[in-house]
Amino acid sequence: MKKTALIVLAALSVAACKNVDKKEAPVETLTKNQIEKAVADSSSFTTIEWLDSTTQSLGKLTKGKEIEITWRFKNSGDKNLVIENVSASCGCTIPEKPEKPFAPGEEGVIKAKFNGSGSGSITKQVTVIANTKNTSTHLLTFTGEVSEK
Repeated sequence: MKKTALIVLAALSVAACKNVDKKEAPVETLTKNQIEKAVADSSSFTTIEWLDSTTQSLGKLTKGKEIEITWRFKNSGDKNLVIENVSASCGCTIPEKPEKPFAPGEEGVIKAKFNGSGSGSITKQVTVIANTKNTSTHLLTFTGEVSEK
């Protein structure tokens, strides 16, 4: 009886010690090497669902006035979604790359700032490279009409 009580007491003590320092995990950021590995390793591929249209019409734009374009997405797969790179088709568009991985079901945003110095119709692209099935390259497009005023 004493032996059983001692074993139960020891087990409870160990369990109590394990729960003392439980804290929420910090937001994970990945190194460049980890990002490249995730995009190349097919066992880590996932799927992405674009919540906004991948082609956006911005209508009339004013020359020299900066605007921000956003594309919302959701990790619709069962592995972490890693955005390896986000690039633009020209220097007038500056994209912003999310730095953290997105857990399954988590939503995120790709942002880009456009500041056109010319006039006329525009069609610009932002290229997203991620660890996604079927294709790792996703093209996001925006169009508009830039005028002097």
